Amino acid sequence: MPIEFIGIAATQEISESGSATPVSGRDGVSTRTETGHASGPVVQPGYLRELARAHEESGFDRVLVAHSSASPDGFTVADQILTHTDRLGVLLAHRPGFVSPTLAARKYATLDAFHPGRIALHVITGGDDADQARDGDFSDKPTRYRRTDDFLDVVRKEWSSDRPFDHDGEFYRVRGGFSAVRPATPIPVYFGGASEDAVRVGGRHADVYAFWGEPLAGIAERIREVRAAAAPYGRDPRFSVSLRPIPAATEAEAWERAKEILRLTKERVGEVRKAFHLDHAEQRGSQRLLEYAAQGEIHDKRLWTEIARTTGAAGNSTALVGSYEQVAESLLDYVALGVSTLLIRGFAPLADARDYGTLIGLVRAEAERTGTAEPAGEAVVPV
Repeated sequence: MPIEFIGIAATQEISESGSATPVSGRDGVSTRTETGHASGPVVQPGYLRELARAHEESGFDRVLVAHSSASPDGFTVADQILTHTDRLGVLLAHRPGFVSPTLAARKYATLDAFHPGRIALHVITGGDDADQARDGDFSDKPTRYRRTDDFLDVVRKEWSSDRPFDHDGEFYRVRGGFSAVRPATPIPVYFGGASEDAVRVGGRHADVYAFWGEPLAGIAERIREVRAAAAPYGRDPRFSVSLRPIPAATEAEAWERAKEILRLTKERVGEVRKAFHLDHAEQRGSQRLLEYAAQGEIHDKRLWTEIARTTGAAGNSTALVGSYEQVAESLLDYVALGVSTLLIRGFAPLADARDYGTLIGLVRAEAERTGTAEPAGEAVVPV
């Protein structure tokens, strides 16, 4: 199976200098960075187009349009990206509970009709009670996952039914549901979450199950859990891992940059957390990353956990540090476990999107040469 690369979209320019003013940030990926600050209006169409084109030119398959209670409307952002690129796809995050599933399904199907095969749904159930409350939702996490389960049942019916359908669920009732616009080919559903509820619901619905960047043994464990949850439904999901590569021409140069990123993160983390009241303590995914960080700064060959430790594992926060060849090697180790999607984003969005073209080229060339199956050899990582 081909390796899919996903980057990150942003509507506001991020600079690595000056004081930090976070843009938005929830659910694993945000448009701010740990080391950067936003400048100018929240929506900058020219910057979004430039960033999208940089991802396309570097060989990315999709960009993630993330979601938070403060973010610009994702459907509009996705349409802008798709309209101003030729082949780049969009992984559009959506949080069930605020838009009816029939309407959400038609919104995705309409995007797909204008840009066939280039839109995917990333289901974000919501792990932060405070962020849910900002949009008026005061349900607890178990309730939210049950709602997501019901939501996705209706979405798939709306996408696939060629005649009116009824639905009677715990959260949604539909009578005579029907959509005149339906995707010609199925819109893939990506799903994230580390809790038991997440695995249960994601096992039933996910085409791609997404993990944060854990050590290889942790990812292997999680793949087994999700496959076991999916098996009763006859599903065989693909898997994604989200990581923060810090590559450079040499290993020494990469570690120099990593240390500078950590320094800036330590300076700004309090400001970021205060601005958005970030509290990841109840998220099982964050807990797992912090547990690994407590065990050691570096795991496997070059998985670096210090950013996760410093930020309280605020989402996708573990890095791969090394030369381009070394980081490509470590990415292929995840592929060898059964991972087919690599969500990689950096700390300087536009510059890193351009820079990652080298990394993507190396990974794909080696995958083609080896058949993507075998883990790369061991390497020495300095500390």
